[in-house]
Amino acid sequence: MGTSGGTPNFWGHMPEEEYYTSQGVRNTKSFFDTPHGKIFTQSFLPLDLQPNEVKATVFMTHGYGSDTGWLFQKICINFATWGYAVFAADLLGHGRSDGLRCYLGDMDKVASASLSFFLHVRRSEPYKDLPAFLFGESMGGLATLLMYFKSEPDTWTGLMFSAPLFVIPEDMKPSRLHLFAYGLLFGWADTWAAMPDNKMVGKAIRDPEKLKIIASNPRRYTGPPRVGTMRELLRVTQYVQDNFSKVTAPFLTVHGTSDGVTCPSSSKLLYEKASSEDKSLKLYEGMYHSLIQGEPDESANLVLSDMREWIDQRVHRYGNK
Repeated sequence: MGTSGGTPNFWGHMPEEEYYTSQGVRNTKSFFDTPHGKIFTQSFLPLDLQPNEVKATVFMTHGYGSDTGWLFQKICINFATWGYAVFAADLLGHGRSDGLRCYLGDMDKVASASLSFFLHVRRSEPYKDLPAFLFGESMGGLATLLMYFKSEPDTWTGLMFSAPLFVIPEDMKPSRLHLFAYGLLFGWADTWAAMPDNKMVGKAIRDPEKLKIIASNPRRYTGPPRVGTMRELLRVTQYVQDNFSKVTAPFLTVHGTSDGVTCPSSSKLLYEKASSEDKSLKLYEGMYHSLIQGEPDESANLVLSDMREWIDQRVHRYGNK
């Protein structure tokens, strides 16, 4: 894998189509117009299956500062090789989508933009009668839960969260004094990249070689958090905590016990408070934040194997309804 010298892809210089074929998937890229701006989207389909032969659709959302075009693809590719049609979108303000880089001043718009693409695919042939799952990693888990709350109750067969951000750790909470002072500037400061940054990427990745690869993503946002982003993350995390009991869909949430970016209590609280009859929580001793892209292969494969078992069982259980 290329990790330095500005390699065009995380896997190095191999032509894209060749790489995807070697992984057993077919990849497509396109832009999708939403009421809130244009977003960049990708699909990952199993090479050996026709679209009408896939088990279900999975709609994936990446985390803060990330995009669908670098290591996040590893999650998408894995699910596709298990027989799923996977669709992913760069959040507004991320990757190749519209918007000021990493400005999340209105999470409802951010979630609605991705949701409009996901619903477009969900309702189209040949996928409209298949089971459909939402998957969110880190802050993408927060966006995913907002998408769920914005959807009709029966839209999604199940939800999957990897180290979701539902609770902001105390040492990452912005000072209310800072936010208040910036608020006095009548919103002018909302887009400023002015909040303290405690270098999250090092706390997220346990495998040093994978840290190098992740750090070399040319589209990764490395500036300080913007004022409006932190203000909005505080608001929306509180909103979802207040509404956990409205979650009724089957879900799996997974977290590393040594996660230095999002609290394992995010997953625990959702598990305790959700009304879902079918809910699963898995905690991985000693693992960091980035459970699939950033852990040594042995640990990442354990998480993937648990995810595969969970989603396969749900397709079997709910697929004919």
